[in-house]
Amino acid sequence: MTTPESGRPAEESGVAGVPGESPDGGRRPSSERWKDVAAVVGFVVLGLWVTARMWLNPADGIRDNQTDMAQFQWMMAHGARVVTEFAYPFSSDRMNVPESVNLVANTSVLSVSLPMTPVTLLFGTRTSFLLFLTLGMIATAAAWYFVLSRVLVGSRGPAWLGAAFCAYAPAMVSHANAHPNIVSQFVVPLIVWRTVRLAEPGRWVRNGALLALVIVWQAFLNLEILLMTAIGLGVVVVVLAVARPELRRRARPFLAGLGVAAVIAVVLLAYPLYVQFFGPGAYNGLSRLIRGYSTDLASFFTYARESVGGDPLSAARLVKNPTEENAFFGWPLVILVAAVVWWLRRNPVVIALAGLGLIFAVLSLGREIRFDGRGTGIPGPWAALEDLPVLHSVVPTRWSLAITPIVGLLLAYGAERVRQVAARHPDRRTQIRFGTVTVLAMALVPVLPTPLPTKRLEPTPEFVTSGAWRPYLAGGRSLVTLPLPDTEYAEPLRWSAQTRLQMPIARGYFLGPDTRPGRDRVALFTAPPRPTSTFFGRIRRTGEVPPITDQDRREAVADLRYWRAGVVVLGPHGQAEALRTGMTELTGVEPTYTGGVWLWDIRPLLGD
Repeated sequence: MTTPESGRPAEESGVAGVPGESPDGGRRPSSERWKDVAAVVGFVVLGLWVTARMWLNPADGIRDNQTDMAQFQWMMAHGARVVTEFAYPFSSDRMNVPESVNLVANTSVLSVSLPMTPVTLLFGTRTSFLLFLTLGMIATAAAWYFVLSRVLVGSRGPAWLGAAFCAYAPAMVSHANAHPNIVSQFVVPLIVWRTVRLAEPGRWVRNGALLALVIVWQAFLNLEILLMTAIGLGVVVVVLAVARPELRRRARPFLAGLGVAAVIAVVLLAYPLYVQFFGPGAYNGLSRLIRGYSTDLASFFTYARESVGGDPLSAARLVKNPTEENAFFGWPLVILVAAVVWWLRRNPVVIALAGLGLIFAVLSLGREIRFDGRGTGIPGPWAALEDLPVLHSVVPTRWSLAITPIVGLLLAYGAERVRQVAARHPDRRTQIRFGTVTVLAMALVPVLPTPLPTKRLEPTPEFVTSGAWRPYLAGGRSLVTLPLPDTEYAEPLRWSAQTRLQMPIARGYFLGPDTRPGRDRVALFTAPPRPTSTFFGRIRRTGEVPPITDQDRREAVADLRYWRAGVVVLGPHGQAEALRTGMTELTGVEPTYTGGVWLWDIRPLLGD
């Protein structure tokens, strides 16, 4: 990596150091350490600001994405179960009975859920989820700050600016709507740091091993982010090798360390990746519908709904949902970044980052370029790539998410150049600082984050919390809920998580293969439909009970047997009356109301 001013490698130019020491090897002054403390405190304040409503209202959940929140609570409970019961970590039979769920092919976040087991056991899955979300953003900012200030830039002020943007940019706040695995990008700067250190002579084995370990850490946090990081680093390294001939002298230790990292990472990840792609519950890429989630070209110049300058109506027109506002930078910031790139155009790192950002932006446009909510008919390059292995599991709009750290780095490099210019012209320092603050305020104040909106969650029914379900599920039976869980209704996952997954449920909310004929095992966000799940899904959508035939009744009994059902329950729901009527007419079993749920004991119906 290079400094903006000299173009020389950061470590050679004296800006890279180790924690606790100044670049010249002496002890860092206490004032410098206090700057580090103040920086981290600032990140903590921002993290708590974004999640404030969740902390202040313990009964609330994420308003705009309660289903993913329930899923991650379930994943946190799974991690605790792995630690306390030595459960198999890569799949689980606690959801989607009688099948299992391939958790490596889902967001199992084992690198976080396992160490957070004490929090999950002591305070519950909501607290562990919220702590994961909040600390994920704080740790991401802190990690970028230390890598920027010690390795890439060398100054604390510019490093704080870049790190704060990397962690709290509009895209990150958008994904804070129940995607803690995506906002927790604290391993990414560590991968960057360890990649830079590969060129260090004489330590290729050690450096390669350390790089492998952080790669594996990220793999169990989010593989999509790891893929984007690998592509980004590859582009920057190639550009540096071409632009700086003197760096090619370090090619031997770099390539040797990279080889060590690759071997160790492959060995450690071989089995989990085999389970992901070839094990039970593996799927063959995302559906064409999901792969159509692309970035609207107009969104680059618009403000996100959770930004100070944002408008929910304008943002909603450009995205599929509030969690995918990946490219909402606004005109002032786009202009500022373009100006920084032009100003620092002689720096190969800046040029590589700018080119990489353009590549990611173009890929994110998907198979057809859209502008202001409408298709243009112009095909995007992604149309030629989306069916390739691995890429068929990438949501194209996520490529624009990778632009956020690129913009953060460019802001840091630009601020560092301003600092250097001000140092060389002390007589103009005041004017330079005033102009810089004014420009940054115009570009960044409108994208400052607002607290995530929340909504009160329905309390978990006493039937679940009291353990009254246990006699019904003896002998390996499952709990069937009305409606059955999927992308729109994931409360049963929250209930199961609260029991530490002791209460297995039929179906669920997860990525699994569509095993119906002709579907080629493309991913669904639940189990393949069965007649009874479709029946109750229709009631949930329309609020009306469709005509019931004898064939419907026979299929319901067959489905309940398939799910190994021990009991059917209906908790609080907007269509509760229609669902209750439909279940009663479908099975002929009269329900009882107990522990906050309507309950159908269907064991006699099934002959159990």
